[in-house]
Amino acid sequence: MGGSPAESVAGAVEGPFLMPVEDVFRLHQGRAVMATGRIERGRVRKGDAVEIIGLRGSATTLIAGIEQNHMSVGEARAQMNVGVLLRGTAADAVERGQVLAAPGSVSARTGFTADITLLSEDQGGAEVVSGDRLCFYVRTAAVWGTVTLPEGTDTVRPLHGAEVTVVLEEPVALEEGQSFAFRHHGRAAGSGTVIRLPR
Repeated sequence: MGGSPAESVAGAVEGPFLMPVEDVFRLHQGRAVMATGRIERGRVRKGDAVEIIGLRGSATTLIAGIEQNHMSVGEARAQMNVGVLLRGTAADAVERGQVLAAPGSVSARTGFTADITLLSEDQGGAEVVSGDRLCFYVRTAAVWGTVTLPEGTDTVRPLHGAEVTVVLEEPVALEEGQSFAFRHHGRAAGSGTVIRLPR
């Protein structure tokens, strides 16, 4: 049996801070940057250090302010939609698809092993073979990657699944247990879960 919604929220708040970046705004003629998104877990306060992770490597910055519903707040936590003002961050250093996270709590990866399941043909599922280039959607990131099927498996057909290896063309913040979706031939094709990261 799973925990109650209240227990799930409490658990999310207690984890290390992580917020996928949904949008970025340049303020004060480009001298300040605000990243917006929904906090996935943890909490953050003005003055805290955070890492910007994914797509272009990582960088550490400070939280200069937090806004919710156009009002300044001192702290934000899991499940809140907020805008986070980043101190001393270049205008092009943060973008949709990255995450803001507690320093050292998560890292960007380009490779992983996953369980995938394909949609039906009516829903857009299409056969996947080793070497296929798919577009993977991880949190707010959309990144191209190549899939390799296990030895002895030639094809994964619609409504079937497999354990596969994926190599992404750009690094994204990944954790074991992370869910994702993917497109094939320009259509939604299936979903998966990261089961193993390189050590």
